[in-house]
Amino acid sequence: MTDLDNPLPSSARRVADAARLLGLSPHIVTMANSTRTAEEAAASCGCTVAQIVKSLVFRGAQSGTPYLLLVSGKNRVDERKAADVIGERLARPDAAYVRGTTGYAIGGIPPFGHDVPLKTYMDADLLAFASVWTAAGTPHCVMRLSPEELRAKTGAETINVY
Repeated sequence: MTDLDNPLPSSARRVADAARLLGLSPHIVTMANSTRTAEEAAASCGCTVAQIVKSLVFRGAQSGTPYLLLVSGKNRVDERKAADVIGERLARPDAAYVRGTTGYAIGGIPPFGHDVPLKTYMDADLLAFASVWTAAGTPHCVMRLSPEELRAKTGAETINVY
């Protein structure tokens, strides 16, 4: 996962452990610069913004159910369109809810390994790439996966988000 001279932070180790449980072995990289935003992540990873996976947590307005949307870095979520697919209006939770639900801070939310199981939806635009980059537990750690692995291992339903 990483070299012994640069051990992973504990939250990234949790992501690595969750990946192994799913049968994945991604190489988690700790970047010198922040990867908190899609633009920062693309610059650090040497890829296009579209290849960055934003992990966005929403809360069902009626049910309180947490939902994870895995979205291409170039796209903005049309919340009404996503709500039509999900079946209820969506609310944007605060940072405390996101951390309490996922176990990770905003900017470092991985696509799996959360404290609470999340119904997951994936932006169809991500399937256009051979590989995509996701957060891996911190705003400085990332991992590369194929979109097919990402969809299969998260059980994500593919949707158009914009």
